[in-house]
Amino acid sequence: MSKIVQKILIVDDEPDIVNLTESFLQLENYSTLTCNSGEEALKIIEAHHEEIMLVLLDIMMPHIDGYTVLEKIKSNEKYKKILVILFTVKNFKFDIIKGKELGADGYLLKAISGKALLDYVKKILKEHDKEKKDEEEI
Repeated sequence: MSKIVQKILIVDDEPDIVNLTESFLQLENYSTLTCNSGEEALKIIEAHHEEIMLVLLDIMMPHIDGYTVLEKIKSNEKYKKILVILFTVKNFKFDIIKGKELGADGYLLKAISGKALLDYVKKILKEHDKEKKDEEEI
């Protein structure tokens, strides 16, 4: 039985943001998947949900926005292990609260450095691993 490679899905309608984010993550040897719309994200998640450990998700996208994608991820039992960080330029308290209410595991503004992005991703993954280990011990 082969080991499943854990991946980070980057979802943003701005290709430059996707490419830059992917470059930063690959510098730390994270395996990535990318797409430019909510529709594509849902298709990729359906096909690769066992491999995806984290989704970096833009909120403002045409057709299906990030909140809708987040809601679909968090409401589906087979996606329960997937962490979601909202990765956006929206910095209003309302947006942060709405994201948390819908189940976001983190909220990150796009206007950050590559190092800050990597540090935050590592922090979220480490917290999740600790919670998972704590649950296994019970």
